[in-house]
Amino acid sequence: MSIAIPNLLFVEPNHYAGGYVSPEALVQVKEAGITHVIDMLPAGEHGGFDESAAAAELGLFYAHLPVQGGHDLNRSTAEALDRLLSEAGDSPVLVHCMSGNRVGALFALRAHWLQGVPAAEALAIGRQYGLTKLEPLVVQLLSN
Repeated sequence: MSIAIPNLLFVEPNHYAGGYVSPEALVQVKEAGITHVIDMLPAGEHGGFDESAAAAELGLFYAHLPVQGGHDLNRSTAEALDRLLSEAGDSPVLVHCMSGNRVGALFALRAHWLQGVPAAEALAIGRQYGLTKLEPLVVQLLSN
């Protein structure tokens, strides 16, 4: 089964990361057996699509964790992601933004700040989850 999500990555058991989720892609997410969606898009980036309502209609667990840019890459947001992933447990979860870049950034910071992963390894985790353009900022944050 293919899911029409840009930059979709299957990272580890039950973790998917990727970009923009369209209404059609959300149906494919459900059909693929993914039960949890963590949406990092700020409200203005959905293009009029009410992802929360569509997820509810499909019976998906939906959480909105908006990450607009670098200023949202902080410990509080990393802790919120960690809580949402804990709540999902072993259930298949998709974490997405517009391209996957913010997803990767936050996974790198979560790994280092909350799981004690060394900075270089945390950066590699971030890349596995889609980190690209935010890498210089993530490197700076990992060194603080």
